[in-house]
Amino acid sequence: MNAAQHVFFVDDDADLRQATAQSLALHGVQVTVHASANAALAALPPDFDGVLVTDVRMPGMDGLQLFQAVRARDPDLPVILITGHGDIPMAVQAMQQGAYDFLAKPYASARLLTAVRNACAQRRLALDNRRLKAQAVAVDDDLPLIGESPAMQRLRQTLRHIADADVDVLVEGETGAGKEVVAASLHRLSRRAPRPFVALNCGALPVTVIESELFGHEAGAFTGAHKRRVGSIEYASGGTLFLDEIESMPAAAQVNLLRVLETRAVTPLGSNELRPVDLRVVAATKVDLGDPSQRGDFRADLYYRLNVVTLRLPALRERREDLAMLFTHFSMRAAARFKREPVLPDGTILDYLHGHDWPGNVRELAHYAERQVLGLADALMPQASPADAEESLPALMEKHEAGLIRQALARHAGDVRATLQALGIPRKTFYDKLQRHGIDRSAYQPGSPAGNSQPS
Repeated sequence: MNAAQHVFFVDDDADLRQATAQSLALHGVQVTVHASANAALAALPPDFDGVLVTDVRMPGMDGLQLFQAVRARDPDLPVILITGHGDIPMAVQAMQQGAYDFLAKPYASARLLTAVRNACAQRRLALDNRRLKAQAVAVDDDLPLIGESPAMQRLRQTLRHIADADVDVLVEGETGAGKEVVAASLHRLSRRAPRPFVALNCGALPVTVIESELFGHEAGAFTGAHKRRVGSIEYASGGTLFLDEIESMPAAAQVNLLRVLETRAVTPLGSNELRPVDLRVVAATKVDLGDPSQRGDFRADLYYRLNVVTLRLPALRERREDLAMLFTHFSMRAAARFKREPVLPDGTILDYLHGHDWPGNVRELAHYAERQVLGLADALMPQASPADAEESLPALMEKHEAGLIRQALARHAGDVRATLQALGIPRKTFYDKLQRHGIDRSAYQPGSPAGNSQPS
């Protein structure tokens, strides 16, 4: 059975109601019949997941009045009108006002089935976009880590758990995955929130100035030091110091930082004074510092000192079920910024979201959403990654299918029946695909074990 094919069929002709219901049911469509427009309107649930098909000529409230009433309640609900030959101009006018389609009597059952299926597909997309938009609006301002994938749920849970524990944290993740967002969220959730959140990119600072930036200096400490400078460590006292790309920190600065972490005191350049600091350090790296082959010149003792709690931020390709929600959030943010209408994900956008590998992670997705809102997506469409180019079409289709299954599981919290209905596949096929793609259904159920933190 195809997913979400549900029809409210309204006609005062009992024989036609019965015949239409039987015809649609034979093709897997769930049909609810009503003899009057008033009865259908009273029974129509909010966010109805299907389509309304109604005759125009009926006693009391007619089909056009029903269409207007439904449109006022939910303008996205597709309405298909059944008309006599003389009512066609009226039906065309109704379509200009937002009706989905009309069929003139007598109509072939295949024509009605096609219209219903197309309208149901449009309705599913509208409801999905409505849900995504609501989720994007409802994002917790104190924890802007968007996504309902198991990995993101565990990450948010871990952040809340350790927020007020004065432990240093190491965040691992690829470029653009949102490591600074994690650090800022940890700060906002903690009792340190009223104090400064100081961010420093170790890879962007020249070797000659990084120690001054971190530890500060006294006037005359070196050529050009005309006045005293408070370093980032001292300035962040009472708050949080975020050190991005810490793997790029020069060796001399690593030694001094290790001393600060052990003593919780800083000595500015040109001074012998130890100044106590109340500090939490959140360090971020795009390499696995626990692997000696990737650590390079980074000190092992500094790594183990920072590695009180390690959080791994998943790459975007590892949580494809979050793509639509993230795109909607960034689209709405871009629309507000550029004073444009937001672009909600249609079939073309969804195909691209799930087919692309997102080497630039969340940052790349945000830029893609901005281009969509600005109407530049076709001209500036990101190129497929080299890895994608080397994959065969069957391999890409397998990847896309696995992403859709994960998305459906996440949306329905691992519930098999609801997921089967959403995907429209038999149970045996579903389990075969889970095994082939290596998908663990239990990981999508509420209360699945957390696994992002690694206390040392």
